[in-house]
Amino acid sequence: QLVESGGGSVQSGGSLTLSCVVSGNIASAVSMAWFRQIAGKEREGVALIASDGIKTYATFVKGRFTISRDNVKNTLNLQMNSLKPEDTAMYYCAQMKNRQLTVRSVVSWGQGTQVTVTS
Repeated sequence: QLVESGGGSVQSGGSLTLSCVVSGNIASAVSMAWFRQIAGKEREGVALIASDGIKTYATFVKGRFTISRDNVKNTLNLQMNSLKPEDTAMYYCAQMKNRQLTVRSVVSWGQGTQVTVTS
């Protein structure tokens, strides 16, 4: 089970940190990831962290977002800085079956947390 928190409303240029509590041993997952779904659009990958710590980011968030994992607390985090109105979306935590940041590689989803960025 994956449970996200930390979403909310923030002004453009602001920051938010999303967290995802994972039931079970997060260290045993091949990789974990964050996805988002903008209203009216398909779900897209945001960032992925593999079991060896290697990180992958979507081009549109590189340099602004940081994914991290706490193997002791079994949590996955997404630090989001310099937020833009176009980052407004529902953000989802996901357990992955491989290192590919694609929807078809997802094993399980969280319920999502809404992020709204106002201009």
